[in-house]
Amino acid sequence: MNPTLYRPLIAAALAEDIHHQDITTAGIFSAQNRCKARLIAKDNGIAAGLAVFKETFLLHDARIKVDLKVADGDAISAKDIVAEISGPVQSVLAAERVALNLLQRMSGIASLTRQFVDLCTGQSRILDTRKTAPNLRILDKWAVRLGGGMNHRMGLYDMAMLKENHIKAAGGIENAVKKLRDFHDDAVLIEVEVTNLDELQQALACDVYRIMLDNMSNDMMREAVAISHGKTPLEASGNVNLDTVADIAATGVDFISVGALTHSVKALDYSLLVV
Repeated sequence: MNPTLYRPLIAAALAEDIHHQDITTAGIFSAQNRCKARLIAKDNGIAAGLAVFKETFLLHDARIKVDLKVADGDAISAKDIVAEISGPVQSVLAAERVALNLLQRMSGIASLTRQFVDLCTGQSRILDTRKTAPNLRILDKWAVRLGGGMNHRMGLYDMAMLKENHIKAAGGIENAVKKLRDFHDDAVLIEVEVTNLDELQQALACDVYRIMLDNMSNDMMREAVAISHGKTPLEASGNVNLDTVADIAATGVDFISVGALTHSVKALDYSLLVV
């Protein structure tokens, strides 16, 4: 990803943490003091966010050197040396926490995504959702890709998605789709959420881009796959976790969206130690 897209996020995070000065390091070390440090993995998982980790140090102080030992998307094990950092000690220690926070979150997302991907068989692909940390969406969704998943829509602006409330307020699926197409001139992709097989038939008749099967049983999803017969890609949503995803994939749906990838991620643990 182009660093210009995420530098503002890093800059805001650094300003929040450092403000006008890191008063601890400024009181102990001079501007001439230098150090070397190692980034060490403390968990097994998928490294994600190393480019962001490096950019955080460089954005704070271009004199810092970051030597990455693995690449984003690589599997890592506890005790692996992931990167080596050198530069002015004041700058290294001031940027350390922001760099680690972003790296740990992204690595946690990628690692959980890889677990879901590995449990899927057949054609099903894992999708993320919009349940991301505010202002960190591009990083959260980048981490999903590094873990082997795919991105759903980035926001409310790049795909129209008709959910239950839209459909009820518009007077039904057909009318809601027609209103969208009249307004946008067929210029936007449309996904429709359905909760039963009757609604599925209505959505199929509208020839939309994708249909979401919301909280359907596995038996109902298998029937939906048979009814659709490949006409429109189907996305399973609801009650998806590591215990259920394999059975959901076995129904034959094309996509499985998992909000837990980003809304309740457990950070992958790393340490940055001065040597």
